[in-house]
Amino acid sequence: MRVKLDTPSRYYLPVGEDEVYLNPLINQTFSLHFTGTINCIACGRETNKSFNQGYCFPCLRSLARCDTCIVRPELCHFHEGTCREPDWAEKNCNRPHIVYLANSSGLKVGITRKSQIPTRWIDQGASQALPILEVRDRLTAGLAEVIFKSHVADRTDWRKMLKGSPESLDLVEKREQLFSDSKDELEKLEHQNGEEKLIRINDASVSIGYPVDQYPEKVKSFNLDKTPEIAGRLMGIKGQYLIFDSGVINMRKYAGYKLVIAHD
Repeated sequence: MRVKLDTPSRYYLPVGEDEVYLNPLINQTFSLHFTGTINCIACGRETNKSFNQGYCFPCLRSLARCDTCIVRPELCHFHEGTCREPDWAEKNCNRPHIVYLANSSGLKVGITRKSQIPTRWIDQGASQALPILEVRDRLTAGLAEVIFKSHVADRTDWRKMLKGSPESLDLVEKREQLFSDSKDELEKLEHQNGEEKLIRINDASVSIGYPVDQYPEKVKSFNLDKTPEIAGRLMGIKGQYLIFDSGVINMRKYAGYKLVIAHD
């Protein structure tokens, strides 16, 4: 789903060449029908199974965007000249990145391209977010994240995130404590980078709201591969999840799936 920061955040579901603005559909009957057709989001070929949220198996094996370093950016090897898609990496990895703190299911550290803020925060269902460092590329961001995640979590508990808004945190205070705890390791990383500095960001935290009428007491996840027809009252949207009165579905997982939607 495409997102836009607003009060609350806006959600748009791509359907073919069009988009459906979802916010006005909250508290209405809404259905998704999976037709059985899946097309790879990279090459477009029809595939029986989707990998890594939208790719066919040949693309999974050949594309840099499906490499291990995407989930472990500290392993980025673009600078070694061994990237499988150097042109893609030049546009996506060898670009300024932001290291940030977020409060989704609790405090966590994360990284994203500078151009992906605030989209990344909304996609993760963060209620608060705070950029703390700007660095030159994905590798450096990943190395900084490794340092920070020895002190704070680097993952979101998606079930907890979908049960409501977390307790508010003073992210500025958390940032200062994290810099203090990581001082020696950050100095070593900066020394390794030579003239390229780790730029500290002193912005205020951002609060993010979501179009949710009611959070579920128990989180039941739908699977379109097993249940191709999903229907119910749309109670809200958070992260990349549609929240129905009968369960939730992670729409990002089903990129490339041909769906038919209907609503009141």
